Amino acid sequence: MAVSAQKPGNDRPVAATLKREREHLIEHFLEEDSIDFLDRHSRVLDDYFQESFQQSRVGPSLDLIRNPYVMIALGGYGRGEQCVYSDVDLLFLFEKKVPGHADRLIREVIYPLWDIGLDVGYATRSIKECLSLARSDYEVLTSLLDARFICGMSNLYTRLSEEIRSRILVRKSGDVIRWLIDTNQERHRRFGDSTYRLEPNLKEGKGGLRDYHTMLWVGHIKSGIKQPRDLEYYGYLSHDEYRSLRSALHFVWSVRNRLHHLTGRKCDQLYFEHQVRMADAMDFAEGNGQQPVEVFLSKLHAQMDYIKNQFLMFLYEQGYANKRRRRRPKSVTTDTPGLRVVQDRLHFASPEAILEDPPLLLRIFWESAQLKVPLSSEAKRLVKEFGHLVDASFSASPEVIRVFERILTTPVPAFNVLKEMLATGFLERFIPEFGNIVHRIQYDEYHLYPVDKHSLRVVQTLKTFGTEADETGSSLCGELYRSTPGRKLLLWAALLHDIGKGNPGKNHSKTGARTARRILKAKGFKSAEVDTVGFLVEHHLLLVKTATRRDVNDEETAIVCARQIKDLRLLKQLYLLTVADSMATGPKAWTEWTAALLRDLFFKILNILERGELASGEVVEMTEEKRTRVLETARSEEERAVLADLFSVMSPRYLMAASVEEMQEHIDLFRRIGDADFVWDITTMDDSDTRRVTVCAKDRPGLFSQISGVFTLNSLDILGAEVFTWRNNIALDIFQVKAPPDQIFESERWDRAAGHLKKALAGELDLGDELKDKISALRSRKTKPLDRPNRVVIDNESSSFFTLIEVFTYDFPGLLFSLTDTLLQCRLDIWVAKIATFVDQVVDVFYVRDFDGQKVDTQEQVDTIRERLSDVLAGTHTSIRR
Repeated sequence: MAVSAQKPGNDRPVAATLKREREHLIEHFLEEDSIDFLDRHSRVLDDYFQESFQQSRVGPSLDLIRNPYVMIALGGYGRGEQCVYSDVDLLFLFEKKVPGHADRLIREVIYPLWDIGLDVGYATRSIKECLSLARSDYEVLTSLLDARFICGMSNLYTRLSEEIRSRILVRKSGDVIRWLIDTNQERHRRFGDSTYRLEPNLKEGKGGLRDYHTMLWVGHIKSGIKQPRDLEYYGYLSHDEYRSLRSALHFVWSVRNRLHHLTGRKCDQLYFEHQVRMADAMDFAEGNGQQPVEVFLSKLHAQMDYIKNQFLMFLYEQGYANKRRRRRPKSVTTDTPGLRVVQDRLHFASPEAILEDPPLLLRIFWESAQLKVPLSSEAKRLVKEFGHLVDASFSASPEVIRVFERILTTPVPAFNVLKEMLATGFLERFIPEFGNIVHRIQYDEYHLYPVDKHSLRVVQTLKTFGTEADETGSSLCGELYRSTPGRKLLLWAALLHDIGKGNPGKNHSKTGARTARRILKAKGFKSAEVDTVGFLVEHHLLLVKTATRRDVNDEETAIVCARQIKDLRLLKQLYLLTVADSMATGPKAWTEWTAALLRDLFFKILNILERGELASGEVVEMTEEKRTRVLETARSEEERAVLADLFSVMSPRYLMAASVEEMQEHIDLFRRIGDADFVWDITTMDDSDTRRVTVCAKDRPGLFSQISGVFTLNSLDILGAEVFTWRNNIALDIFQVKAPPDQIFESERWDRAAGHLKKALAGELDLGDELKDKISALRSRKTKPLDRPNRVVIDNESSSFFTLIEVFTYDFPGLLFSLTDTLLQCRLDIWVAKIATFVDQVVDVFYVRDFDGQKVDTQEQVDTIRERLSDVLAGTHTSIRR
């Protein structure tokens, strides 16, 4: 039994000493990232409690002889994993009842820690109370599994540990482990898969530290392990697995500690705003075409992915999956030589079987897909260990390629083994170029997944088309997928579509096409098959870029695409790949708006390829049908004549884009305008947080800019915009706007905005003066997530009648007003605007002519416009007129 003698009356400032030692320890960690920081930090706290125990003035009055007590560390502190701002969890354990004046001891020991800014959680309990709570509350029980003796009567700590094991763990081990698995599932559901998330939770997410803790708890319950190394000693992990796990944990702990220090508090969610600073703090440098923050995030995702996979392997190895022990209604068997099924897991018959027949390394995955049975932990280890057998000759074997393509084309729902092939390293052995995109992160708020996992999601998404798992919202993709020949090549293209991102360069699509062609040639594909996959990879962004950045109502847009694609089969495959790619990128990439634009463009190109380029006859027929339906709404011949005159001044582009219902709404707006400068109509979209604002106004230079400026002045964020001009000097500008935060007073805000626009159009309000300070203030507070260059592209080739100006940048308040005001200063009229905001990224495209109605075709004009717009994006020019 260990106990320290107490010396009352010593006034040594123990807490002040702890504060100095912690500060020194943290400073040393930040400089050197010492591997033993967690343990040393825990020991510094131990020193404080031990010295407080020795110097306690209250302790002697508690009668240690009759009712001894002990201080016990719990939770992360108990495990010796005390991070910078983690809670300090402590148990004051008494042999008998907790004495009434124990609160004096708490004040003496705990209050000084609060005074120096530590978060301390404590409990005062007797042994009987601890056992009772641990029996009924497994949260309490797991905290006691991490218990560690600090000071006091050590035999109490030993007795508590023994009684927990004999009275609870031995009797209820199955219930406790099932509770741990259930809790684990719920935690993963709540916090998500940290290896896929843009802002991973370092502790609670899948692949976070809590997965590791669950391994320790299960090991403690089943085998009584006392320390992490026992996971290896008791056979839960191999020596290499334990070493790799400790390396991954060290990195995650290092990130967590630095995140605590950076935020000045306990913080386990690696928010977007902290990631660049974290990469700088950890001295990451550029590499392989990636920014330092992308290199940092790639490594973090790799380490958390290893923890996740090791944890899942641990659960499978112990017979736990999907919350409970996996039980199948009937046993399954395999007829594949060299493989066997044991307890619903696929095993290799022996390591020698692999050496005698290396393709067995791939056949086990195919068998897994067929039987819907996972590989055993030992089988996964052997795949990794014998990965060197997957060389160039192996990968070019016709038999091997046939088996791989069976896996690739296995329909959904099926046991998805592509993830297992990735996790075991087989996929990058089979396709070495794939290794360059494993865990590769694109640092923005648009791409939610690492490139490798995104590529697998695209394959999986394609295979859902036409099934119950289809989330496209229409039957089109299912019909195309079922009827399109060459699905095997489409899936190869899906797997390899982003392979070019593994090589530094500006155009990953072209680089990827060259890489894909090289991969398939090496595997013996026919020339025509190589060309098909190469084309799909090279042009996998063609449709989505055209749909969101070009005027799809201009027949010339579809003609240009049709000339590039040329073939109906390729168009259908390209459309399917585009939809799957957008859906797998994340919810911000696949919206109803994007889906509608893509579908519209697809049918326009399809029509041209089926009937030839001159599809004007069909356009005329469609327009005439709309005219007839509009005129049918007239209640008199006089009104019919007015409508006919009005229809004759609508632009061809407007006639193609607007539905009959929309035309009627716009005609009603036009009738209301009278002598006013404008009228508008505000409607709530299906998404309750979005408003559609249709502005009908008398056209004038700078109208679009003034409307944008009024929205900015009233803190109304613009999400998208379309511009139409009728030939009677009427403009229809249609905006998608984010709803105001305070929707109770929304009508007042719109009234105020209408008043501002009325004054601006009358020349009574100088938006430049009003917005100058507001834009500067808002922009200074909005941090640019990554130092990627802005781009301004001026294109005189894509349209016969307009100059296209494309602006690529990150969003900031007042951006659209600043850009359009600058174009006005450059004496340019905006005829078409494609405004697209993808989370934080902006691609704005303007179809413009100068005030004389001509394209911008002199080099001097082009250089001036590019320079002025670039200055706006850089913040060196306000773009606001005086």
